Amino acid sequence: MKRRKQYSPKKVIITILKYLSLLFVAFCAILPLVSCVVTAFKTEEEYNSTSVMTMPSNWLNFSNFIEAFQKANMGRAFLNSLVILIFVLAGSIIIGTQLAYVLNRFKLPGNGLIRNLFTFAALLPGIAMQVAVYQIMTDLHFVNTMYGYIIMMMGTDVMSIYIFIQYFENLPVSLDESAIIDGASYFTIYRKILLPLLKPAIVTSAILKAVGVYNEYYCANLYLQDRTKLGTVATSLLSFTGPMGSKYNMICAGVIVSMLPALIVFLVCQKQIYNGIAAGAVKG
Repeated sequence: MKRRKQYSPKKVIITILKYLSLLFVAFCAILPLVSCVVTAFKTEEEYNSTSVMTMPSNWLNFSNFIEAFQKANMGRAFLNSLVILIFVLAGSIIIGTQLAYVLNRFKLPGNGLIRNLFTFAALLPGIAMQVAVYQIMTDLHFVNTMYGYIIMMMGTDVMSIYIFIQYFENLPVSLDESAIIDGASYFTIYRKILLPLLKPAIVTSAILKAVGVYNEYYCANLYLQDRTKLGTVATSLLSFTGPMGSKYNMICAGVIVSMLPALIVFLVCQKQIYNGIAAGAVKG
């Protein structure tokens, strides 16, 4: 007969504490979402007269979602966010991969200094530089324009650059040398040989950038001031705030509506997302 495995009391206690901490963290993460869903189905009278976690009387009341979508002009907001996402992702990936290609393949003077400056820039809080950025945007007449906001958001993403550099370091230089012998230019090597090999890194970078751009509120509120035409998903819910108070049941309904596209994309592309993030891990 097989002997049962003996567990020491110390190991049992550590295991119990581990699972309790995981349950606590999961509870803290899920509670706001549950509260948002419960509030979204409440009428204004129910929200004002009940506690946050009191269940709504009618779970089939979708009037808040319809009203939030219409009054917040979320159709236009989704379209604007989609246009911004497409151009920002395309531009940032092109800029990031080309910059990483130059920094990795060409040992130019000051290469290490440039990398260190990118690291230093990542340590600076973005909000601390908004005075200078706003002045530049004003001088270039980019404030309250879609293209100006897109160009600003295309700004070099330090995290993406280091992801691309890591991938370039794992690609043998012999690929470049063979292509140069065959008469290929540096741009041809980048476009036809190296860029297709960067698909996992591009997926990882695109996920990180897309999440940041889609949820970006501060800069969208600051630079896209015409919310009727230039509002994004993140700023559209400002329609339900004002000096007389905020309609939190409408805001929660709008939050759930804004989450649906991201949730659908995640469910459809979760395999590619997991593979991209796993492949994007730093290799020793």
